[in-house]
Amino acid sequence: MVGERIRSSIIEGALPPGSQLHEVELAASFGVSRGPVREALQRLIQEGLLRSEAHRGVFVPVMSDDDIVDIYVAREALETAAVRRITGTSRSASAYKSLDKVVRGMETAEKAGDWTSVASRDLDFHTALVAAAESTRLERMFTTVISETRLCLRVLTSAPDARDDLVQEHRDISEMIRADDTVGAIAVLTKHFDDAVVTLRSRLGAEAAG
Repeated sequence: MVGERIRSSIIEGALPPGSQLHEVELAASFGVSRGPVREALQRLIQEGLLRSEAHRGVFVPVMSDDDIVDIYVAREALETAAVRRITGTSRSASAYKSLDKVVRGMETAEKAGDWTSVASRDLDFHTALVAAAESTRLERMFTTVISETRLCLRVLTSAPDARDDLVQEHRDISEMIRADDTVGAIAVLTKHFDDAVVTLRSRLGAEAAG
């Protein structure tokens, strides 16, 4: 419970980048001892949603250009592996079913101009993609980078016009997986990540300048 509440506060922006978290204050606010708070902070540090700095304390990360590039390098490696494990196997049909459901949700949110939901469904899509590979190790590694991605995507929610091809890219990936087109799916996935990095770095620079 403590971990989920802190996680939500970070992702929703109640605890902005650079915020310092204190065990004593958190324990008092949640009405618990310091033990559960300490465990929750350690778990969130492992997920990448918090950073521990020696002799200073625990902070919400401030994402840099290098962080964004590194996160997407890791995601590309993991999700490319997932696509290869899915396509050309019996997993592709069930994978398409799961991915198509998410894409339809994205399309509905896009038509409504609900870009926060579009961003949320974006993460659901990639989570479903990795889950469809049926690899516990891929999923375990993916948990960390998708948590860090949540911090990155908060930069995009205020710029719906920045990725007007976002939903179509997800539709293309799901359809190529349905067709067992490994090369095509990976090509679109790579472009999707490259575009995301360009957009995120641009928005990060704009925020810093502003």
